[in-house]
Amino acid sequence: MSEANAITVDVVSDVVCPWCFIGQKRLDKAVAAAGDVDVHIRWRPFQLDPTIPPQGKDRREYMRAKFGSDERIREIHARIEPLGEAEGISFAFDAIKVAPNTLDAHRLIRWAGAAGEAVQNRLVRRLFQLNFEEGVNIGDHAVLVEAAREAGMDASVVATLLPTDADVEAVRTEIATASRMGISGVPCFLLEGKYAVMGAQDVDTLADAIRQVAAAKASGELDKVG
Repeated sequence: MSEANAITVDVVSDVVCPWCFIGQKRLDKAVAAAGDVDVHIRWRPFQLDPTIPPQGKDRREYMRAKFGSDERIREIHARIEPLGEAEGISFAFDAIKVAPNTLDAHRLIRWAGAAGEAVQNRLVRRLFQLNFEEGVNIGDHAVLVEAAREAGMDASVVATLLPTDADVEAVRTEIATASRMGISGVPCFLLEGKYAVMGAQDVDTLADAIRQVAAAKASGELDKVG
């Protein structure tokens, strides 16, 4: 495929956001539906709650404090579960025992990006699965090391880096940059760094945006924006 028909989609997301998991599934379908557009995906960090301590919090207590009651939490989950099911996601909210701090997960995603687009995509998908379908604590370093290994990364290097401050500030700076750009909720899909599609939009909306931006880039119109 020609470079003129290739676009980059930066996905600003958090791996503990159920809408981001749904958005990832819909983006996959949108890429397939966009025809001959060559879509390159990069995952960018966002933290829904950076105040959670490194060891995480009891999820039930955390959700109660956030939403007020078990009934309200059940209502929220009941609304999301069928949407996930439609995308092939088996949300297992009751299995999630820990609300993790996702800073280390985002560091790992950053390192995966350096290993290649395919590696990063595999890792992000695995982290979503671990958290939402298996109820595993993705703030746990051992969990992250194993996820890295499964994605094709060098697990021994990851195990060495995680206990250090490597790329902590780089990730925080990226999150701050997203905030300055006006991104206050996720997922957010940034096409060619110029057009933003907010939220877990339906497949047709995403595919149409991809085709339109690819066409604008190919015709040179995109260079006139911004």
